[in-house]
Amino acid sequence: MSAAPALLRVTDLSKAFGGVQAVAGVSFDLAAGELLALIGPNGAGKSTCFNMINGQLRPDAGRLTLDGRDIGGLQPREIWRRGVGRTFQVAATYGSMTVAENVQVALLSHERQLWRLWPRAAALHRGRALELLEQVGLAERADDPCSTLAYGDIKTVELAVALANRPRLLLMDEPTAGMAPRERHALMSLTQRLVKELGIAVLFTEHSMDVVFAHADRILVLARGELIAAGSPDQIRADARVAEVYFGSGRLTGRPGGAGGAPA
Repeated sequence: MSAAPALLRVTDLSKAFGGVQAVAGVSFDLAAGELLALIGPNGAGKSTCFNMINGQLRPDAGRLTLDGRDIGGLQPREIWRRGVGRTFQVAATYGSMTVAENVQVALLSHERQLWRLWPRAAALHRGRALELLEQVGLAERADDPCSTLAYGDIKTVELAVALANRPRLLLMDEPTAGMAPRERHALMSLTQRLVKELGIAVLFTEHSMDVVFAHADRILVLARGELIAAGSPDQIRADARVAEVYFGSGRLTGRPGGAGGAPA
């Protein structure tokens, strides 16, 4: 558990699919200003945890609180309104829109103004969109169509979009998937900086162990739906059970947790 007051508190979270226990009694805290990694083999329960926190799945048991308020079982839109942002493994932007317009759409949604998309959308919240793009280092690409960006820059645009609702908690699902090593570390270094500057909390899943150990403040390890280890990068490196899961090589080993193809 984090020593700072918890922004997100997960208590005895559980979810089953048929006879497969995807998540079994998982508990952890996450504080503002902290970058927390959630790792484990395919099928360990990472995405299921994410989807319960985000509201896409309803927990079978357990409690989820954000700043002391229950969010378990709320719809994704309600959770987003309470200050939880999310990025996804496969980045999705509107390729025909400019970089700034993609961020503006998110700002319009946050302000409940999507009905104003026509004809004045290009002028709405442009200043705030440019501020967000400045924060992530893409202000100079503001008027470029997203279709012209390299994949690493698209992932960075997605980060700016996720920041549009001024989240207190940001969930990042495989944020560096599909990126080259240099791009991976650049994106996570940027995330690290924003966590400290903005005082937000970030929970992220990641298969690239070099990214996890270089950037996470703490690491949680899931295996077959259970939390088997939690601690600093150094503590996780030295943990014998984690060594069994990862075989000491940084590569995922062993069969996926559970049977029957339960969600990750």
